Amino acid sequence: MTTPPHHIEIDGVPAADPALLAALMSGFGHFTAMQVRDGRVRGLGLHLARLDRSTHELFGGELDGKRVRGLVAGALETAGVRDASVRVYGYEGARLAVTVAPPAPEGPGAPQRLTSVEYWRPAPHIKHLGGFGQSYHREAARRAGYDEALLTSPYGEIAEGAITNIAFWDGASLVWPSAPCLEGITMTLLTARLASVRRPVTLADLSGYRAALVTNSRTIAPVTSIDEVTFAMDEELMERVRSAYEAVEWDEL
Repeated sequence: MTTPPHHIEIDGVPAADPALLAALMSGFGHFTAMQVRDGRVRGLGLHLARLDRSTHELFGGELDGKRVRGLVAGALETAGVRDASVRVYGYEGARLAVTVAPPAPEGPGAPQRLTSVEYWRPAPHIKHLGGFGQSYHREAARRAGYDEALLTSPYGEIAEGAITNIAFWDGASLVWPSAPCLEGITMTLLTARLASVRRPVTLADLSGYRAALVTNSRTIAPVTSIDEVTFAMDEELMERVRSAYEAVEWDEL
C-alpha cells in the first residue's frame, strides 16, 4: 500500500476527509452486492461471511457482522427505502462504505448472448475491487453486440462471466465450471438446493450441453448463445431454478 496523500481536491474543492477518500480511490479492497426487499436479504449470512473472510485475507483483521448489518440498515433508513440494491465495500483500517441504489427489476432475466475472451481474474475467490480487466472485456463484448463476456483460459477452459457465474445443464445436473472463479451468493444458494456438480468445462464441450444460464445478485437468466454455439430456451429448467431461488428464506438485517 502506498502512503496516502494528506490533501486531495475534487474539481478544485478540498475533500472533507482525505484519508477516507484515499482509501476509496486505492482500488484495494473488497465488496459484496445484495438485493434488499422490505429490509431483508436472501443469504445474508453468506454475504457477512464473505466480507469477514475477505477482510481477514486482505487486511488481517475480522469484520463484525452486527456492525455490517447496522450500517446497511442505517443507510437504508437514511435513504428512505426498504427495497434496494446494496453494496458493502471493505477497505484497510476496517473502513466500510455502503451504497444504496434502486432495486434490480423483478421477474425472469433477459436471455443472454455471450462471447468468450481469454482472461481470468486475479485472486478470483475474492470479490475484489480494481476489476479493470473484466470491465474492459465486458464493455468490449457489449459494444460488439453481446450481453456478457465469458472468461476463459488460453486453452478454452471456462471460469465465469465478467460479472456472473455460469452453469450448464446436462439433462440431470447443473454443471458449474471447476476453474477458479468467484463463487457467487446466488450460485451457492442454488447449489445447495438443486442437483449440481463442479467439473471442468471447455469451449469445445459446449455443444454437449442442453442449456446454460448465468447468475448474480441481480438476475438468473438463460444463455441463448456462446460465440457460435446456440442453446435452446429450456423454460422448465429455468422455472425450476427460479423456484429454488425464490424458496430461499429472507433474513432480517
